[in-house]
Amino acid sequence: MVKIRLRRDGAKKSPYYTMVVADSRYPADGRFIEKVGTYNPMVEPAVLNVDKEKVLDWIKKGAKPTDTALALIKKAGVEI
Repeated sequence: MVKIRLRRDGAKKSPYYTMVVADSRYPADGRFIEKVGTYNPMVEPAVLNVDKEKVLDWIKKGAKPTDTALALIKKAGVEI
C-alpha cells in the first residue's frame, strides 16, 4: 500500500520533516517515491509547505495519508 507520511531529517534534537509518498513496506526514513512537502516545527511559527496538486493526485491514485500527515495536509488547506 502506498502511504503519505513524514520522514524525519535534521540533526539530533533539531528535527525537520519531509512529507513523502512511500510504499508502506519501505523503512520510515528509507526509500520514497516522491516528495510532496516539508514541515519544520522548530521555528516560531512552524513552517509548513505542501504541494497541494501532488497530494490530491496521489490521494486520487489511492495513497492513504497517516494520521499526522492528514492533520498537516488539512492544516495546509487541502480539501480532501
